[in-house]
Amino acid sequence: MRFLVFLSLALFSVITSAQTIQVLDQNTQQPISGVAIFNHEKTKSGVTDFDGFVSISNFEASEEITFQHISHVLLRFTKKEIQDGGGIVYLSEDASKLDEIVLSVSKFGQQKRDIPQQVLSVTSDDVLFSNPQTAADLLKSTGQVYIQKSQLGGGSPNIRGFSTNRLLITVDGVRFNTAIFRSGNVQNVISIDPFSVESTEVVLGPGSVVYGSDAVGGVMNFYTKKPKFSFVEGTSVSGTAAARYATASEEKTGHFDFNIGTKEWAFLTSVTYSDFGDLRMGSNGPDDYLRNEYAATINGEDVEVINDNPLVQVATGYHQINTMQKVRYMPSEKWDFNLGLFYTTTGDYPRYDRLIRKKDGNLRAAEWYYGPQEWLSGNFQARNTAYAGGIYDESLITVSYQRFKESRHDRDFGKTTLFETEENVSAYSAAWDFEKDFTNGKFNYGVEYVYNKVHSEGKQTEITNGISTPDASRYPDGSSWQSMAAYSSLQYNLAEKLSLQGGLRYNHIIVAASFEDGFYDLPFEEANINTGALTGSIGLAWNPSKTLGWRANFGTAFRAPNIDDVGKIFDSEPGSVVVPNPNLKPEYATTGEVGATLNFEDVVKIDLATYVTHLKDALVRRDFELNGETEIEYQGELSNVQAIQNAAKAKVYGFEAGLEVNFCEQLQFTSQYNITDGFEEDDNGEHYPLRSAAPQYGNSHLIFKTNKLKFDAFVEYNGQFDYQDLAPSQQANDYLYAKDSNGDPYAPKWHTLNFGAQYSVTEALQLNAVLENITDQRYRPYSSGITAAGRNLIVSANYKF
Repeated sequence: MRFLVFLSLALFSVITSAQTIQVLDQNTQQPISGVAIFNHEKTKSGVTDFDGFVSISNFEASEEITFQHISHVLLRFTKKEIQDGGGIVYLSEDASKLDEIVLSVSKFGQQKRDIPQQVLSVTSDDVLFSNPQTAADLLKSTGQVYIQKSQLGGGSPNIRGFSTNRLLITVDGVRFNTAIFRSGNVQNVISIDPFSVESTEVVLGPGSVVYGSDAVGGVMNFYTKKPKFSFVEGTSVSGTAAARYATASEEKTGHFDFNIGTKEWAFLTSVTYSDFGDLRMGSNGPDDYLRNEYAATINGEDVEVINDNPLVQVATGYHQINTMQKVRYMPSEKWDFNLGLFYTTTGDYPRYDRLIRKKDGNLRAAEWYYGPQEWLSGNFQARNTAYAGGIYDESLITVSYQRFKESRHDRDFGKTTLFETEENVSAYSAAWDFEKDFTNGKFNYGVEYVYNKVHSEGKQTEITNGISTPDASRYPDGSSWQSMAAYSSLQYNLAEKLSLQGGLRYNHIIVAASFEDGFYDLPFEEANINTGALTGSIGLAWNPSKTLGWRANFGTAFRAPNIDDVGKIFDSEPGSVVVPNPNLKPEYATTGEVGATLNFEDVVKIDLATYVTHLKDALVRRDFELNGETEIEYQGELSNVQAIQNAAKAKVYGFEAGLEVNFCEQLQFTSQYNITDGFEEDDNGEHYPLRSAAPQYGNSHLIFKTNKLKFDAFVEYNGQFDYQDLAPSQQANDYLYAKDSNGDPYAPKWHTLNFGAQYSVTEALQLNAVLENITDQRYRPYSSGITAAGRNLIVSANYKF
């Protein structure tokens, strides 16, 4: 009798464990969400969740189940066949119906054709082939995100004429921007490891309805890899090992990840280490970019050393380590729990653009470097699929803690005082997002709370004896930034081929800072900002035929003042110092966009878009008075006083064009081109070029692929900015640019020829090689402080087990 009971329980366990199955893409092995399953009579049905899971418990063993998805070929299996196959169903792509599922616009899956905004997607396969050295390079590969670099350890994105704190970054749906993201170029994005990213989505245009402050020009969402469960008895183990070398920077990168999966638990560990040497520039281009000399300290004395090879940008190398640990628990098809832990850090890395500045013909700085940039993050997510008839069909709870650390160290040439500041930001956030499906659409809503605590300290260190004394901090120590918000959005199918999407969000921002360090005589002791912002968007996606698709979108966005705007003290440019300003209010943007897609039998595809953005009450750096004084002494130098002020408005407009030609299954041509222009207007009605508007730029790829081989011959190109096209702040930073025939700074046009190849030696082993800048051009992307790599061979090997 006991044996029969045991046997019955065992059989019951086997049967119930096979009631939840997973649907995967046959080529990518990735889960497919939104797959409809139903029987012949359509009396029984289900839909796969975000990770491709669905229950088949209400189907009979001999009953045939249909699997239908808009971008995959329809398939039918009996329940028994699925269970005998291990509970996994593979679907192959249907090229004639292919449509991406996008997460970034509502935080839940939506078909791309129903979204009125333009969204770019980069998959892990794209990352594997293009071999980006950092997450900034990953974004650059899209052809629609411009990247500025002040040093090798950097990369500041620019989207549609907006950059830095007017763009928002998220990792697994968690806000990555902090209260000290500045208007100048930021390099925080390099803390995100491309090897750990499953997919990247870039929303072009405003995203404040879902994401709040800072999402003015666009949103960059990085979704990291998730642990995989085992669908066989016992425990499954899999992983990847990779190695990469690049000649221009002598980069040496090693990576490994491994996954342990059971029926309900899964664990994923990822580690990447990179070491970069000094970057070599190209040999053909302006001599203004050459590194002819550099500063060194020999026997305690600062000296200018003649560079043996001016093509090598001395003092650009650094190293970095990225780690990630994921834990996932899925007790049933209705609950999915995910814990993500991240830690990344760099070594000290030089601020190259500050090291090439000169004063009276001599190098100005003996040292200028960032201390280790650290990012520690823990986020917990609980996804729940509700029973029918509730107020939501799916909900997502996200709770996170992040700690950001950065520091700056600079010393003038010939001086013995090293000025140092260190900042630590603790960021807490909690969000609860919901989705409710109905017959003709979806309704999303949610709430969010974000709290940032900023700790900042400054000191002066005498390098001759190592003694340090307190000095003014970069930010008011102990300051805080809070955001509370509620939002809702609706995606509604007005007709079979016409979809509307709109939403509203109310955000309340509280900023508190105290200025009592005694180092500066400020006319105020604290800054308190308590303000609200209402933003909204509405758009239409119309697909009247297989050939033609239209989209139109109108949206508003805002950026609330943060601690960097309110309380920063720093040297913005030679001879100028930025001081705090407590009298700030949010800046607002209004954007209109129209786009069209043309698809001629999946042979020729054209994507066009044009947009215009008006920004009012723009937070910009302007001359300022402090206690009636226009100049103060800062770090031993008499400096012009400036402050962030609501002192401008701006207009940004542009045009984007994409082309795809599929000559045959093996040969494809793609091209992307972007034009951005606009102006900034001050209180006097004067117009100035936008600092953040990039020159015309784009890329073109000719791709050939077979089962084992893939080749990519591509060109990247960039337009020219003459002297009159540069913003006043850039005209003043002439050391960043080449000189024209009049001796004025300008950004020359450039292009590079490149070739990439990928070969699958076996199913497990893959080899990649990319030869960049074949003609060895010497060029510097607009507003960058470092010259780009010359001829650069990147080779890598990737092994899966």
